[in-house]
Amino acid sequence: MDLKEIQNLIKFVAKSGASEVKLEMDDVKITIRTGSDEKETTIIQQMPTAAAPAAPQAIAPAAPVQEAAPVVTTDAATADDDSKYITVKSPIIGTFYRKPSPDKPNFIEVGDSISEGDVLCVIEAMKLFNEIESEVSGKIVKILVDDSSPVEFDQPLFLVDPS
Repeated sequence: MDLKEIQNLIKFVAKSGASEVKLEMDDVKITIRTGSDEKETTIIQQMPTAAAPAAPQAIAPAAPVQEAAPVVTTDAATADDDSKYITVKSPIIGTFYRKPSPDKPNFIEVGDSISEGDVLCVIEAMKLFNEIESEVSGKIVKILVDDSSPVEFDQPLFLVDPS
């Protein structure tokens, strides 16, 4: 397993919301742990090989436990700036769409003012298109999900400035 595959696995686990994933293959053992209060941690261990080496000096020790950097990093200034905004989260699992259909314009754009009941997006789940309506009034500051992307339950979709 190469570094790129490991990085993709870390990103996948981070997006899935799983708290811990263990993967054991012939020569590699990987444990990825995520937590809301702590950084994401990846532990990679080299498993001993079954074949006996020709000479004793050829024995390679197991790779030390390594911690990978978190996949998503935010600095304190960004976190403080986002705290004054209301986060609109996905109520269901599905595919996020910004438009009602491919030939129509987006429901909302960054900078648009919204009120309660306005349709913000559509999430497709099991061939049903569910309109997601705003529960707050304000101004759209940031759209956190790309069009046609899969979303999980309770995943942040939009940041809204209520002032």
